[in-house]
Amino acid sequence: MRYLAPLCGVALLLTVACGGDKSPTAPSAGMGTMNLRLTDSPFSDAKAVLVTFSSVRAHRTDSDWTTVPFAGGAGSRTCDLKKLQGPNDVLGTGPLPAAEYEQVRLVVQSAALYFDNASSGAACAASIPAPSGATAALEIPSGEVKLNRGFTVKEGGTMNMLLDFDGDKSIHQTGNGRYMMSPVIAVASVD
Repeated sequence: MRYLAPLCGVALLLTVACGGDKSPTAPSAGMGTMNLRLTDSPFSDAKAVLVTFSSVRAHRTDSDWTTVPFAGGAGSRTCDLKKLQGPNDVLGTGPLPAAEYEQVRLVVQSAALYFDNASSGAACAASIPAPSGATAALEIPSGEVKLNRGFTVKEGGTMNMLLDFDGDKSIHQTGNGRYMMSPVIAVASVD
């Protein structure tokens, strides 16, 4: 009995320190949740197209840019666009202030083509090991993709946006074995 009070105190401190039963993506007052998903019609000349995103941001109509956290809280997110043909995967997800938004910006850190072998593992993850075999870097002139599409994040609600990356229209061989990516991404749906 004399040990019960200290154990209850420790349990209470752990509950408070860990945030109780709140989900990390549960919106608080004045907040909603954004889920940004990515699908692809991939570049047909490669077996893997790895694209690493370093930032996803949304621009509020009445304010500045807000960062959308990557799934799993990672600092960056890599997707193999070849694995996203048909299915889709989460790029960013998290709380955003409830408001009207006018643009989403994706910042691409790096991209590469792999001609001989497919990648292993998930379609999108914090990192994806590079497959073996012939490869080519993808040069990205601007390093970012701006999507001008209005959407609303409602307080306590969840807004889902599906982006469709078109690999064949986005990737071009420029000569001497060099490839350039001018990303062609459409907003497929917003709900």
